Amino acid sequence: MSLLDRRVRGFRLVDLVALGLLVVLILGVYLFKTVAGRERAEIARIERQIAAEKARIRLLQAEVSHLEQPSRIERLSTAYLGLVPVSVKREASTETLLDVARNPAPPVVVIPPPAVGAAPAVAEETGAALEVAAVPEEAQ
Repeated sequence: MSLLDRRVRGFRLVDLVALGLLVVLILGVYLFKTVAGRERAEIARIERQIAAEKARIRLLQAEVSHLEQPSRIERLSTAYLGLVPVSVKREASTETLLDVARNPAPPVVVIPPPAVGAAPAVAEETGAALEVAAVPEEAQ
């Protein structure tokens, strides 16, 4: 009698081994399917997160382009810093750059009008004195 023909409680040993392998395969497929479902859910969550981050990036880029508008910057620099465009008398051409480098004009410091109570408080806290350089006559 061979090993394949041997019977255990009325079943052939080959049938019992095949049944055991079938049960193991069924459990393995079920476990792999469960793991794959979890991975699929994780991938979908990450893809949603990526899409949300891309939308946030587009929003921030739009905000930066709004904040960098030259007209807005000019308006703010005039309102808060007291800056004005350079006069034509102060512009230098490429031919006069060498003369400007040899004889630099003294720096012009323009102090903006103080905000509501802000400048004296800052000067008092830091103990710093505000200095204003002399403005050249040609710039006036």
